[in-house]
Amino acid sequence: MSDVFCAHRSLIRRMAVAAALMLLSSIGAHAAGFPKELRVALQAINVPLDAVGIWVAPVDTGKPSLSHNPDMPMNPASVMKLVTTFATLDRLGPAYFWTTRLATDGAMHGNTLEGNVYLVGGGDPVFTHADLWKLFRQLRTLGIERIKGDIVLDDTALRLPPHDPDRFDGQALRPYNAGPSGLMISFNALRLTFVPEPEAELPAAAPQVASLVSTPPTTALAPTGPRPPRVLLDPPMTGFELDTELTSAPGRCAARWYKALDALPEQTRKGDRLKLSGEWRDDCGVKDWFVSPMSPERFAEAVVNGLWHEMGGRLSGRVMHGRVTREANTLFVHTSRPLADVVRDMNKWSNNVIARQLLATLGASDRDAPDMVSGGARLTRVQLAAADIDLTGFEIENGAGLSRSARITPKGLGQLLQRAWERPFMPEFMSSMAVAGIDGTARKRLRNSDARGTAHIKTGTLNDVRAMAGYVIDQNGRRHAVAMMVNHPNAGASHAAQDVLLEWVWEGH
Repeated sequence: MSDVFCAHRSLIRRMAVAAALMLLSSIGAHAAGFPKELRVALQAINVPLDAVGIWVAPVDTGKPSLSHNPDMPMNPASVMKLVTTFATLDRLGPAYFWTTRLATDGAMHGNTLEGNVYLVGGGDPVFTHADLWKLFRQLRTLGIERIKGDIVLDDTALRLPPHDPDRFDGQALRPYNAGPSGLMISFNALRLTFVPEPEAELPAAAPQVASLVSTPPTTALAPTGPRPPRVLLDPPMTGFELDTELTSAPGRCAARWYKALDALPEQTRKGDRLKLSGEWRDDCGVKDWFVSPMSPERFAEAVVNGLWHEMGGRLSGRVMHGRVTREANTLFVHTSRPLADVVRDMNKWSNNVIARQLLATLGASDRDAPDMVSGGARLTRVQLAAADIDLTGFEIENGAGLSRSARITPKGLGQLLQRAWERPFMPEFMSSMAVAGIDGTARKRLRNSDARGTAHIKTGTLNDVRAMAGYVIDQNGRRHAVAMMVNHPNAGASHAAQDVLLEWVWEGH
């Protein structure tokens, strides 16, 4: 009995040793498969491998050729927009569109409309000042010059939670911090155009005339030096004042010239005011700077009022927010560009306002959610789960990735890319991303590499976060899904390491 027991124990020991050797062999193979160039690039910026997540897989198999920390939830920054893109294309379809309409509850008498005009938003993420002009132009074409009532703005298409533009990073004026709205106009962004003013010319010298009468010599005027630039506003807004206290100085224009400027919004008895100060350099030439000085509601009121009066229209009442009445008849309808075009605008240039609008649009069908943003987040999770995408630690806050709580695993991101590749909307999904070395936020990536133009990627950057995900076609013509996230204080310097990974995939490893 003892001999049998010893033999059995010896067999168990040998099996355990064999299992351990197999495990070590597997770990060694995994370590050996990690690209050496990538390891060196990460070591050069002092980013440890445990702060990095990677998933690479050919789209024709979906089986990872490189997987590192695949199950670790990580902050993807703006790469989260790919999740929003997938969920909206999957649920709404690439041909989905929004409408914005003009309606009235009054009748025309000559050139006067006896009643109110309603501008009814539909949550269009890309409704612009030019689109508003077209609607008002149609109204003027009817012969309407005077509205004997109010212009009522209805933004109730989206049921939204309170939004604090200062909460994320304390930069409330930055357009990327603007909240969603059922009637968003031009991304709620005001364009300030700086135009250098020429130096004042000295008066011409009087011609010398011979005279017998002695006259005292004239004193030469001192050079005036450079003058502060002229600042133009677009779009024009009623009840908005720009107070400029800029100084002009000689010297070269800095790459981030706007860092020398400061803008402070104020509310006065007359309306909204933006106080602009700082140092300007004429070497910058003509420059545009976009700010978001007020809420979407106040911005829409000021823009609508300003445009109607600029077009020669008169208004007996005022521009105000309200709801369209049942008695109102629709006059004109503006139809947005399709969702396929909208996600391209969003991803190519990482537009956060569009992403917020899309998540809220997605949540419109969730009647039980407290608001459409949380409803959109819930339905996104439903869409991903239905597509069998890993949801370990998944968290989506606003759809834009402008968040400290957003999370997804490298495996989940890779699976999302794989599922999108298999969907009918694959062409629209992939073409929404920037092409490395060519356009969008990736136009400076791989610029001098043979892999230039072979990668469609979405990039993302926050403090302590740098991420990218998309598709790479290797030099053998095979397409791969690629995702890489770095969550570390040195993450900002990891773009070169990410480029190393893209080149490694392009080489066909």
